[in-house]
Amino acid sequence: MTTRDVRSPCAPLRAPADTVSGAADTAATPQPALKPVDPNFSSGPCTKFPGWSVDRLVDAALGRSHRAKEPKAKLKAVIDRSKAMLGLPEDWLLGIVPGSDTGAVEMAMWSMLGARPVTILEWESFSKDWATDAIKQLKLNDAQVVKAPYGALPDLSAIDRSHDIVFPFNGTTSGVRVPNMDWVSDAREGIVICDATSAAFAMDMDFSKLDVVTWSWQKVLGSEAAHGMLALSPRAVARLESFEPDRPLPKLFRMTKAGKINSGIFEGATINTPSMLAVEDVLAALDWADSLGGGRALIARAEANFAALDRWVQKTDWIDWLATDPATRSSTSMCLKIVDPAFQQLPADAQAAFCKALVKLVENEGAGFDFNGYRDAPAGLRIWGGATVEASNIEALTPWLEWAFATQSSLTFSPKETAA
Repeated sequence: MTTRDVRSPCAPLRAPADTVSGAADTAATPQPALKPVDPNFSSGPCTKFPGWSVDRLVDAALGRSHRAKEPKAKLKAVIDRSKAMLGLPEDWLLGIVPGSDTGAVEMAMWSMLGARPVTILEWESFSKDWATDAIKQLKLNDAQVVKAPYGALPDLSAIDRSHDIVFPFNGTTSGVRVPNMDWVSDAREGIVICDATSAAFAMDMDFSKLDVVTWSWQKVLGSEAAHGMLALSPRAVARLESFEPDRPLPKLFRMTKAGKINSGIFEGATINTPSMLAVEDVLAALDWADSLGGGRALIARAEANFAALDRWVQKTDWIDWLATDPATRSSTSMCLKIVDPAFQQLPADAQAAFCKALVKLVENEGAGFDFNGYRDAPAGLRIWGGATVEASNIEALTPWLEWAFATQSSLTFSPKETAA
């Protein structure tokens, strides 16, 4: 195994201020009056679509066998409607699998990797997990991990086209996404496994450059979790039918029978028992998406959420995007860093405590929940902007962030540091 650590140049810091920016003056930053109508900004499970209620689940096939005609038809409807809404190629297969997005990614890795060398792109927490799978669990000898720190992308130009590739389309814990798929060769020899859980339904994806695509209902569609979706190109199916791993595969990972693809998985015959309540929930989300205009409308909503937050970031001197390159900034897992000079002088543990306290201030007022940065990421904020979020709620949250930053600054920094 070889490991390269590719560090992109950091964007220039904003001009240093003589003070903490005056934000600690709570008299100048009064508590806002308006709260978000929906204050849920978790990056997973994500907030429900506007208008959701438990009444949307009354037709769930509860107490029925998932092999029976009507429940199986619902499972097949999730597959067919998801495939159509995403614009997956007609010759691709799509199935419902156990274990959410993680289960789908690991099914692909354990079933397909080892036929040729593999490059794993690592720039945030979940892609680090896939690198750990390849190196420490699968123990692949011909595995190369190409790394970048939080806020940057690895060097995408140096990937060997003969290699398999494993990567996240969007780094959920770093807020860094690939800007396009031009870096994947049309003449590639390997297969490309893409963890798309926080990108599917929210970002344009060139499926001609991909072979395995995975996601979870809990992300952009805001549906109940536990199940993953696994999409396979004809090249991925060919790999499954021609390659037999030299390791035992758990039943939950087996996608072939007698050397041929198990087509039932992709027709609604799930490997294990699914939750028909969760199935009904994702069908309701697809109904909602259809009512807006389908996949393009979902992407537009995520982009509007990013624009709403970006307008605030651009006019606020103590906050900035964690992603240094604007072209790589995520429209779903929107990760921010605090660039205030006094905050930057704090040790890492104190920075993390500051952000935790800031978030708690807003949560205590019921104005926003679950938007602290990911535990392994640099201290900061992570605000979900997927399609089920309304831009008006992002706009209503930002004054509360101003207030909380001012309040927490007044509690953290000495009068000398915060004096005007």
